[in-house]
Amino acid sequence: VKPVAEVVERMLNRRHNKKKDFEIIVPELLLQQERQTNTTFNYVLSAIASISLLVGGIGIMNIMLASVMERIKEIGVRLSLGATKRDIISQFLSEAVTLSITGGLIGIALGVTAAWLVEAYTDIQTIISPISIFLSFFVSITIGLVFGIFPARKASMQDPVISLRHE
Repeated sequence: VKPVAEVVERMLNRRHNKKKDFEIIVPELLLQQERQTNTTFNYVLSAIASISLLVGGIGIMNIMLASVMERIKEIGVRLSLGATKRDIISQFLSEAVTLSITGGLIGIALGVTAAWLVEAYTDIQTIISPISIFLSFFVSITIGLVFGIFPARKASMQDPVISLRHE
């Protein structure tokens, strides 16, 4: 297509006395430009999603740190009765994962609902694949684990004697 467009352009140049008062549009170039636009759009959406995940993870970590601070006495009692550091870590990690699972399920429900609304009220077709739902749920659980580790370790490092004296 491109060589033919060049031949047509030379012919038109000769017939128009080398005056360029025409434009030749090759659909291939439009498709290439559309691909570049889609790629840029995907990068922007990925950046927005990454920032959202980071903010969500920091939110989970802050909630868990507040939970640790409020439950210092409970942690001290558990440690003094024989709970291991691993038990405390498991408790707080499971709470963080539960928070992220709940958030993931709410996010999936909102996403599916939004896609359905877009399709119902516009002429835009939306496609929701099971793999994208699974991937988003997996990422949600992973965020809960990653951002729950610091508060869980902080809880397990409490000294039982100091924790029991805490008011």
